This record gives sequence, structure tokens and C-alpha cells, in this order.
Amino acid sequence: MMLGNLKREIDQIAKDKGIDSKEITGALEEAMRQAARRRFGQEKEIEARYNDEIGEVELFEFREVVEAITDPESQILIADARRDYDPEVETGDEIGVKLDTSDFGRILAQAAKQVIIQRLRDAERDNTFDEYRDRQGEVVNGIVRRFEKGSIIVDLGRAEAIIPPKEQVPRESYRPGDRIRAYVLEVNKNAKGPQIVLSRASINFLIKLFEQEVPEMYEKIVSIESAAREPGGRSKIAVVSRDSDVDPVGACVGMKGSRVQAVVQELRGERIDIVPWSQDTARYVCSALSPAQVSKVIIDEQEKSIDVIVPDDQLSLAIGRRGQNVRLAVQLTGWRIDIKSETKMREIADWLSKAVSVVDGCGDPEADLLLRQGITSLEDLANCASEVLTALPGIDEAGAGRIKQAALDLVRVKAADEERRTKEEAEREAQRRLEAEAASAAMRAERNESGMPVQPPSGPASERAD
Repeated sequence: MMLGNLKREIDQIAKDKGIDSKEITGALEEAMRQAARRRFGQEKEIEARYNDEIGEVELFEFREVVEAITDPESQILIADARRDYDPEVETGDEIGVKLDTSDFGRILAQAAKQVIIQRLRDAERDNTFDEYRDRQGEVVNGIVRRFEKGSIIVDLGRAEAIIPPKEQVPRESYRPGDRIRAYVLEVNKNAKGPQIVLSRASINFLIKLFEQEVPEMYEKIVSIESAAREPGGRSKIAVVSRDSDVDPVGACVGMKGSRVQAVVQELRGERIDIVPWSQDTARYVCSALSPAQVSKVIIDEQEKSIDVIVPDDQLSLAIGRRGQNVRLAVQLTGWRIDIKSETKMREIADWLSKAVSVVDGCGDPEADLLLRQGITSLEDLANCASEVLTALPGIDEAGAGRIKQAALDLVRVKAADEERRTKEEAEREAQRRLEAEAASAAMRAERNESGMPVQPPSGPASERAD
């Protein structure tokens, strides 16, 4: 089948679509084979071959070489086969007989065209899938095209990608035509083509942005050992340097904060804390809680938990707004962190001192030793192993039992005190409300006597009256 300058057309399509020419010729051969079977019969054994030299797709029907024909549709005489095709052919062989395609109609040509188009689409999808599968884990640039069920559809040039709602950053908004950068989270293959899932909320997006901005990370001198992120709010990264002359935090911050500000700008104002990573757990946890200052830490290796004591004026800073700072520090370090103020620790130390004082000669020093061992509450003291107490000077097995019982008794006393304080606070609050209501009633009465218009009382009472 001559298709004009077919070779030139194939080369042009391959160049425009970025597809291997073998894919196109394969699609062309398959299209012609299907069209020929429709034309000559589905039972025919037909093969299509593209002849690159003459730019033609040739069709061959395979027939059995026989001495006498019993089925003209599938057999050929040996004499004809040797004369027209192969002088060395033998009876029983199969030989390809070239078919005449000059009478192929428009319908068959259209069918061939559809097969070619479908094969080209499949090839394009496979190429796109392979390209973006290799780019998984990278940051890509795109343009926002539209929105579908809360998802953002992004045009990447040769393909479209999707940012699902869970991979979007809260409070970020886009309009069609806006440029956007995102992290290639995953690439899936389905019937409609590759599905490229992007993310701006992934912690890996934050890491990749720093790797792009900090040359020392590209050179493997500085690396991010751990990261924690609450998208749109705040992030923390712990960095380490493999060169003692390179400050990892300074490398990430950059001259006058240029590098970290470039990342902050891309994340639309998300706050980023950069802290030095350390093998020393206490030092690492203290850094993770920055900018809060830490007075003391008590580590429990077995439970992988750490009690952090901070000055009273640093407590809210250490915890952060709605617990954000300590929550990110936990994610960053992998340790359970319990933050207490110095006043709270003194109160705990007083309770522990009361409990151990049931043993003669024991008091504040023993309470301080228990705190250092991770006993930071009366409940801990009541439930601890007796060996922890007998290891202290002057405390035997019997003394340990008395201390643990005293701790249980003090737990009840402490609970009663807290219940009493809660009740007193509730009573004071009720009294304040009564006094406020009385003052409001007196003011309304005074206005009524003076002839001034009376304003209806505000709050639930007026709403009920309405």
C-alpha cells in the first residue's frame, strides 16, 4: 500500500509526538492487517510488513504449498509457488503471497486510520508515564488549568497532573492561569493515561526546596537528618554538616537569610525553624524546642520519653500556639516530650519530698535523685519498682513500701485539693456572674426612673425572651 512519501510522514510524526518511529510503523502494520482481514476474511492468515526502502506497507497471505489444491483460499500449487515466489519451496511449506491492496476502499482506510490513532495515543501515554515515573520525587513547575471536586488540575506541558485536596496547603488559593510548583508524589498508570499526583503539603516538598536553594546540600556537605511540618503553619528541619568548617544552619539560612527566605516565599509565609542535629538526645531536644530556652531535661531511655523543664516565662513559648511547637519537636526528634515549668517541678519535688520523708533522714535530696531518674509524679513513685527506691541511701525494702504507700495517700490528698480548688473557682465565677447581673439590673432600673429608654438585656436571657 503506497501512502505517498510514507517514510517522510512517519519521520515527521515521530518527531512531533516524540515517539519512536518503530511504534508508528508497528501501528501502521497492525492497522493494515486488521483492514485486510475485514476485506479478505477473518479466517485468513495475513501479515503486514512495512518496507522502509519503498515506503510501502506490504500485505502477505500465507498459503500451504500442495501438489493438488483442495482449498483455493488457503493453498497454492507447488509449481506456481516455485515459479512466482521461491524456486526452492517444498510441498507442505507455507509461503507468503503478496495481496493486491489497490481496491481498498475508503471505509477500510478509515478503519486503518483509527487503529493508527489509537496506537499513537497509547504510545504517547506510555512515553509520558515513563518520563514522569522517572521524575517521581522531583519538584515540577506547571500552570493551574481548572478545578474538579476540590482538586487542582495542573498543566505540566506534555501532561496534566492533579493536586488532591489532602495534598493542598490550607489557606492557599489559586486561579486558572497561575503558575505553581509542586512535588511529584506518585505516578500511576490507568486506562486514560498516566495519573500524576502532585503535592504541596508533603514534607518532601519542603526538603526538595532546600536542596534546590542550598548548594552545600547538592554537594552532599550538608544534609537534612529530620524534618517536621504542619503545612501552611510551621516547619522544623534538623541539619548536619560533614565538614567541620561548614555551619549547617548558616548554610541553610544563607546571606542575610536569602536562602531560607526563598523557601518561605515559595511556601507563602510558612515559618521555618532550622536547628542543628545532634547525637546527644538532650541537646537535640533542646534545639528542637527553640526558640524556647530550656533549664533542665530528664531522660527516660527505656520509654524513650523526656521531661523538659523551662522557666515559667518560657512555658507558653515552648508549648507553642495550640501545642504546635512541642508537637513539631516530637515529630522531629521521635521522642515523647513532656514540658513542665520550674514552678510545676518545684511543686512535684515538694510532693515527692513529702512521700520519701516517711523514711527517717530522707527528703529533698532523695526527691531530686528520683526526679533525675524520671520519677516526675506521685503516680510514677507509687508504681515504680522497689529496686529504684532501695538503691537510694538509707532506704530498705520496708522503707520502699512505706514510701510507695505514702505516695498513694498523697495522690488522694492532691486530687482532693484540686477538686476543692476547682469547686472554689466555680463558686467564685458564679458569684461574679450574679454580681454582674445585679449591677446590670440596677443600671436598667436607674435608667427607667430617669425616663431613658431601657435597652433589652443581652445574652441568652434576652434570646429566650424573644
